[in-house]
Amino acid sequence: MVHILVRHKVADYNRWKEAFDSHLSARKRAGETGFRLFHNVEDMREIFLLVDWQSIEEARKFMTSDELRDAMAKAGVVGAPEVQYLEDARSVHRTSAD
Repeated sequence: MVHILVRHKVADYNRWKEAFDSHLSARKRAGETGFRLFHNVEDMREIFLLVDWQSIEEARKFMTSDELRDAMAKAGVVGAPEVQYLEDARSVHRTSAD
């Protein structure tokens, strides 16, 4: 599985979140299989996304698309996002029994 780690600032978290949620079908069509959303505890305008993709090719195509660039501008993203492409190396999920 391939992941994209994205960090960016937004002008208004609620405005950005509404736009992000409304863009779900486009992300799914492009190959997204899931995501985790985080924001900085000190400043919720600083957003972190860990997005799962079917393939690196689909992820890169989506991340460089004009559609995404336009959606981010309308959502109030400030500046250019920091984007990293990642692959699973190891995963551990702890339980109380560990």
